[in-house]
Amino acid sequence: MFFSKLLKSMSISTLIVGFSFAAFAADYNLRLTANSNDQDEDYDGAVVFKNYVEAASNGAVSVELFIGTQLCSKGAECLQGVSDGSIDIYISTSGGAAGVFPYVQVLDLPYLMSDDRIAEDVMRSDFVRTVRKMALADSGNTIRLMTIGNTGGWRNFANTKRPIKEPSDMEGLKIRTVVADLPQVLVRALGAAPTPIPWPELFSSFQTGVVEGSKNGITDIMNMKFPDAGLQYVTLDGHAYMGALWWMNNAKYQSMPNDIKKVITDGFYALQQATFASPKRKSIKAYEDFVAGGGNLYVPSPDQKAMFKESAAPVYDWFKSNVKGGSEVFDALTTAVADAEGRMSSDYGKDLN
Repeated sequence: MFFSKLLKSMSISTLIVGFSFAAFAADYNLRLTANSNDQDEDYDGAVVFKNYVEAASNGAVSVELFIGTQLCSKGAECLQGVSDGSIDIYISTSGGAAGVFPYVQVLDLPYLMSDDRIAEDVMRSDFVRTVRKMALADSGNTIRLMTIGNTGGWRNFANTKRPIKEPSDMEGLKIRTVVADLPQVLVRALGAAPTPIPWPELFSSFQTGVVEGSKNGITDIMNMKFPDAGLQYVTLDGHAYMGALWWMNNAKYQSMPNDIKKVITDGFYALQQATFASPKRKSIKAYEDFVAGGGNLYVPSPDQKAMFKESAAPVYDWFKSNVKGGSEVFDALTTAVADAEGRMSSDYGKDLN
């Protein structure tokens, strides 16, 4: 038993020394930051990326993870860090990057992607390359979009007052949004009152009635304990895919030889797959806990979802007319969606017979 423990201890020590040596000997060091925590899908993706890249490069690349706000705390600040090279990799939501790249809000346009299968196909398509090209041009060739994963599943409407089965049920509800224009335009189109509230203040805002609803994924709702503040009704309308945009300093990427660039690119693919899977797993318990605590889940019928989409349609025209690059990126997304739907339809034709 003693020798068994000793051998295990020696193995662990050897691994630690090996990893330390690999980090010390690395030709490239990447500083990756995510303004989240170790319970988040972003963290899951970052860990997969780190392990893949360090192993596949045989120690030529090391990755340091900074989870939280040690390096930066807000989207514009973090993206500036990527631009100037003080941060190598940063993950943002569309809202977090909208102040710098407003067209990424295309991911917040409602009811364009119907499910995970379509969304995940789109996030591997030329749509991402279109956004990459736009961001490189607007950042002076300094900020490169590497991939789009997921952070929290799908946004659904949730509130403290009543079940929402169709758009008329939202009439007059005070719905929390971020400061960006697009979500406010959407909430107004559905008949509710948009109320911008900082995320850390949302729990108390539910308690005091400053807001009566929000548009969040179920894991965010449960992680933040919003049911304890009165949030008891969730409508699974899935109006927006919660995309996670992973940015990298372009000069750092371009400084690498092609074999290492391929490792980095493959690492982001592995990261993307991890963030696609993580919300699916985590949402199972989140939904169970929500219902067990007295929460009410409602799944709209296809006809009711069509009503939501029809009510939200003016947002598309607003986006194309008011957001820089809006028409170009809208066309790129809708083309990718149509292509994905065509492939899925063909696959169903083969698989259902």
